Amino acid sequence: MADIKQQVEQLKRGTVEIFSENELAERLAEAAKEKRQLRIKLGMDPTAPDIHLGHTVVMRKMRQFQDMGHKAVLIIGDYTARIGDPTGQNTTRPMLSPEQIETNAKTYIAQAGKILDTSKDKFEVRPNSEWLADLRLADIIKLTSSTTVARMLERDTFEIRYKAGDAISMHEFLYPLMQGYDSVMVKADVELGGTDQTFNNLVGRDLQRVNGQKPQIVITMPILVGLDGKEKMSKSKGNYIGVTDSPKDMFGKVMSISDEMMENYFTLLTEIPADKIKELTNSQKTHPKEAKVLLGKTIIKQFYDEAAGETAAAEFEKVFAQKQMPQDMPEVKISGDSIAAAKLLAACNLVASGGEAKRLIAGGGMSIDGEKVTDPNKSITPVSGMVVRAGKLKFAKLSVN
Repeated sequence: MADIKQQVEQLKRGTVEIFSENELAERLAEAAKEKRQLRIKLGMDPTAPDIHLGHTVVMRKMRQFQDMGHKAVLIIGDYTARIGDPTGQNTTRPMLSPEQIETNAKTYIAQAGKILDTSKDKFEVRPNSEWLADLRLADIIKLTSSTTVARMLERDTFEIRYKAGDAISMHEFLYPLMQGYDSVMVKADVELGGTDQTFNNLVGRDLQRVNGQKPQIVITMPILVGLDGKEKMSKSKGNYIGVTDSPKDMFGKVMSISDEMMENYFTLLTEIPADKIKELTNSQKTHPKEAKVLLGKTIIKQFYDEAAGETAAAEFEKVFAQKQMPQDMPEVKISGDSIAAAKLLAACNLVASGGEAKRLIAGGGMSIDGEKVTDPNKSITPVSGMVVRAGKLKFAKLSVN
């Protein structure tokens, strides 16, 4: 049991809640005795084409289970994505087209391989359309009979909207049931998720009991705060670090976080021991810049290699500490016609959208030839050699056609 106790302690790191810790220890012990793999479920609705570090918090926990010999079961919610989970929002998110879902799902699986062990004996991918698409009306009625409206209204997002008099569509009540049914179909031993998925995951326990299965252990992980230090990491909010970002961009973004956020990032995004993290985040023992540099290198190493982290750190030091321009500044061909500042950022591929450009400029993150631009509508007349800077680490040199 000593080994099981150590495993539980390791798995507890960074978690918010475990339903329940005793059940987890018992299930691990049973698996060891029976020499079988536990099935560790994680569901992801492919609502966007890219995975960011916020997603990897839960995926890293899944990797810990894999390293202990268990199997990751990644559910691609290609069917549930058609409904849209209202998690953390006041209204349901829009339904996606089957084409959008298929495209996004392919990128999810490829990017998951950057964190998870994708060897056949440790990894299983299941689209939930495999079983949900074939449910008949009688099956759905049976599924809905396993819970009550009162139980559904226990979910905080539904409760808030109900009390505010906001509409809740009937199809939204189906989402937790469909996610819970996924657990029944793959016979999940453990389900992982962010704190925003607690209700859905607990519904999975209920449905497994109804279907004569041992209820899954539910482990919830914190929501990673984005670079702004306020809201959860999200691509739509422009406060994210993507797993496909270049090492240079990853490092620059890490260096932009506040000192107060470092402990959270070290704990959720690295394997550095807790006592070492305390030392790194104590300014009396470690200079915050030194700690942040280590954090940036550690994160980059996970997705690239150690050399990429060292190169990114050296480039950052050269550009910002020594106030030098980067050597590999991309050249952007552009017409000499006047253009609004926000549109110039987009034309230089320095932002993903016009909205991100406006937010960047409002935050003082754009400069031209070293001079800040504060008005997104300011008219800029491009000239060859003009240097456009976005944020702390993105540059473009203009070449007028």
